[in-house]
Amino acid sequence: MNLPNWLTFIRIFLVPVFMVFAIFKLPYGETIATILFVIAALTDYLDGYLARKGKMVTKLGALIDPVADKLLITGALLSLVQLNKLNALIAMVILGREFAVMGLRLVAASYGTEIKVSKLGKLKTTVQFVAVTALMLGLKIGTPLIYISAIITVISGVEYYIKGAHVLKE
Repeated sequence: MNLPNWLTFIRIFLVPVFMVFAIFKLPYGETIATILFVIAALTDYLDGYLARKGKMVTKLGALIDPVADKLLITGALLSLVQLNKLNALIAMVILGREFAVMGLRLVAASYGTEIKVSKLGKLKTTVQFVAVTALMLGLKIGTPLIYISAIITVISGVEYYIKGAHVLKE
């Protein structure tokens, strides 16, 4: 297994650790959780960069990277809802889109079609990670950022649906 895939598995491992620190009111828990979240989010960019630059793109990496992203954002949003730092409705909108698109991509893959990540999808991930970090830090900018994130999330979901609608008709 190559380094980019290891980084992806580290991101997956960090999700429950981050959630424990965020939710269970441990000493310095929210600070540690925020640091762990930022590290996990950075591995998302680092693993992709290393895989492309080092020509280490693998089928395993292509499969587990989006799953790791969904696990990370799910853990973060659920933690923020639990801490009363995020409205549950916003979390449901974002997570609903995340899992709908993941399902669409899986269905497309079962037909031998790949729905590639779009630039808007990459922007969505970046804004989500920044918004979550801001909310965890208690910054006022976090609230408008998470709303912007939700809007971008929905728009990119529509974009993916348009790209993959032909698969659903089969």
